[in-house]
Amino acid sequence: MTESGKPILYSYFRSSCSWRVRIALALKGIDYETVPINLIKDGGQQFSKDFQALNPMKQVPALKIDGITIHQSLAIIEYLEETRPTPRLLPQDPKKRASVRMISDLIAGGIQPLQNLSVLKQVGEEFQLTWAQNAIISGFNALEQILQSTAGTYCVGDEVTMADLCLVPQVANAERFKVDCTPYPTISSINKRLLVLEAFQVTHPCRQPDTPTELRA
Repeated sequence: MTESGKPILYSYFRSSCSWRVRIALALKGIDYETVPINLIKDGGQQFSKDFQALNPMKQVPALKIDGITIHQSLAIIEYLEETRPTPRLLPQDPKKRASVRMISDLIAGGIQPLQNLSVLKQVGEEFQLTWAQNAIISGFNALEQILQSTAGTYCVGDEVTMADLCLVPQVANAERFKVDCTPYPTISSINKRLLVLEAFQVTHPCRQPDTPTELRA
């Protein structure tokens, strides 16, 4: 926490994991300060001794709040849900809650890490685009099928949940890696409905303190 008592979010504008947390903070009306961690500059600021002391995994996001530091986006969102439950991001119904966690884990554990910067560096520059596309397409094939049975207005029913916080940044990743989303009408329609909501707009990568001038909108 800062001297003003605000939580501190260590974030990178383009990080989809950071974006999930930014959306949660916005939806819950939590005022916070951003400390940008540039994952490219200086060989990656996440590898600095200071940041490694904050998060030994050398990843964003990290959130300082209530006297503790939390890493991993879903753990952060779950903590915010448990300590600041309004508006809720996990349904009251246990079956719907399980669906939200299933979809969130599918994206956060089964798609995003496979096309993450650290993995792409290991793949080699000439293979990066194909690798990322294949990872996203494989995950979206499963996700589209699942959403056809869980979706209402959003991923699970008609309320915004943690699953939606994971979906929108992942669709943005898909677009950045030039994945054709035409075969995924359910994913695309949910994403479109979410992007008009204020919490998703103000937290968008093109509107962050560390967004490069040429990418601002």
